[in-house]
Amino acid sequence: MKLFVAGLPYDFDDIDLKEMFELYGVVYSAKVALDKETRKSRGFGFLDMPNDAEAREAIQTLNGAELGRGKKLAVKQAEEQPPKPGFSDQRGRDGRDNNRDRRRY
Repeated sequence: MKLFVAGLPYDFDDIDLKEMFELYGVVYSAKVALDKETRKSRGFGFLDMPNDAEAREAIQTLNGAELGRGKKLAVKQAEEQPPKPGFSDQRGRDGRDNNRDRRRY
């Protein structure tokens, strides 16, 4: 199950997030969102726990918990975001660049 976590301390990194949730079960991956310019935490992140029961226990236990300075965590199942209209990685299913022929030299 993919989880969304908000209210993280700004000094939290991927390892801190993973270790916090490993208390409840196996964590495949954990990623704290970083500001593109400053490379500092934006205060939220995502993680993936393969066992849904363990993920639900983590949500139940950590959602609303205070983690320093009176800031409360918000933990929930991540919502799948539909692709943005007009967004394309410019590559077809075969991995080739389909716009190659349209480039101007």
